[in-house]
Amino acid sequence: MNSNLTSKGQVTVPKKFRDYLGLQPGAPVQFAFGPQGEVIVRAAYKMTQSSKARRLDGLRGVLATGRSTDELMALLRGYDLDASDPGLQ
Repeated sequence: MNSNLTSKGQVTVPKKFRDYLGLQPGAPVQFAFGPQGEVIVRAAYKMTQSSKARRLDGLRGVLATGRSTDELMALLRGYDLDASDPGLQ
């Protein structure tokens, strides 16, 4: 993915990368040299649980199964495979 350097020496970090790193406007960014001379861009802070969760917000509620939570849990836990397992009934 390419980006152009402005006359002020600025580069736009593509949205895909900003989203992945959880970067918001004004967020600090760290640059480093890699072992083969490549440039590495990182968020300058450790990603918190809340920023990790924000990365997944767009996926919340997209799986439409037509089943209730209890039905999905029974399926995932295999309650119907073991007649002696009482499940959560």
